[in-house]
Amino acid sequence: MEIFTYMEKYDYEQLVFCQDEKSGLKAIIAIHDTTLGPALGGTRMWTYASEEAAIEDALRLAKGMTYKNAAAGLNLGGGKTVIIGDPRQDKNEEMFRAFGRYIQGLNGRYITAEDVGTTVADMDLIHEETDYVTGISPAFGSSGNPSPVTAFGVYRGMKAAAKEAFGTDSLEGLTVAVQGVGNVAFTLCRHLHEEGANLVVTDINKEAVQRAVQEFGAVAVEPDEIYGVDCDIFAPCALGAVINDETIPQLKAKVIAGAANNQLKETRHGDAIHEMGLVYTPDYVINAGGVINVADELYGYDRDRAMKKVEQIYNNVERVFEIAKRDNIPTYVAADRMAEERIERIRASRSQFLQNGHHILSRR
Repeated sequence: MEIFTYMEKYDYEQLVFCQDEKSGLKAIIAIHDTTLGPALGGTRMWTYASEEAAIEDALRLAKGMTYKNAAAGLNLGGGKTVIIGDPRQDKNEEMFRAFGRYIQGLNGRYITAEDVGTTVADMDLIHEETDYVTGISPAFGSSGNPSPVTAFGVYRGMKAAAKEAFGTDSLEGLTVAVQGVGNVAFTLCRHLHEEGANLVVTDINKEAVQRAVQEFGAVAVEPDEIYGVDCDIFAPCALGAVINDETIPQLKAKVIAGAANNQLKETRHGDAIHEMGLVYTPDYVINAGGVINVADELYGYDRDRAMKKVEQIYNNVERVFEIAKRDNIPTYVAADRMAEERIERIRASRSQFLQNGHHILSRR
């Protein structure tokens, strides 16, 4: 892998390698863009097949966070960390404290958070060495479990998508097919049920399905049947890449709006559903509630303030649809364009030299 060639192609700022022999720490911090502010992105711990695979994942995820944070209206750039190792057996206190010292050494350019393979307890250990971490225990001023907030953001975004497709943002009487009934999706189902939507659900976890059936009167179907359900809205809330060659011909929904990441298997699938006239709500715009919530910790967490910001996901989704119509492009392209236009507006206005830039972090 030609690292500098890759970084130049997608305009990355920095790639940091962190090694601590005693603890076994092998971490890669990727900082993509800090035009809007310090880079925020989680720490993922995974058993990568190779160091190159780990580097590629860190770079790819960091760029995704730049777009997610920009589209969410946050004054934050994009970054990501991957730690090479098995999260079930390779963790230790010294590893995360050593990593925290590396983050501190970046002097606020990068702020981390929980991600796949890491926990709140891991973030607390990092917090022993640096303030540049979110998603810590509530005792330290954390925002707590992000799932309900993410679900509320998806609910708000779904209402905006319904308005685009049906002329009203009321979900009463609509049928929503929810794929996956995990923590985020279960709370989403509660919002939908309370508004009077009809629910069809599926999950490989039969207990989760049964809970949704009992509490919300949902209709249960087998996992491979969810795509062909006669519904108004399809809500992917489990695995990624579920919009693909096999599933697109089955879809009967007019709207696709859900919490899952990376819903399109390939960009051409975004083109295909656009040509079919489906209203697709790009995943990183609609599921940004969690990152909006943890970002509020940087100002001293205020739940009311955070939730007001999450409500704006409705407006962000509307803006994506406006750009799609303005430029005659699919919504997945419009979401990227919305993020890029915001970054460029800020970049153009930051022409003055600052010896010491504004410090976002108020928590001490």
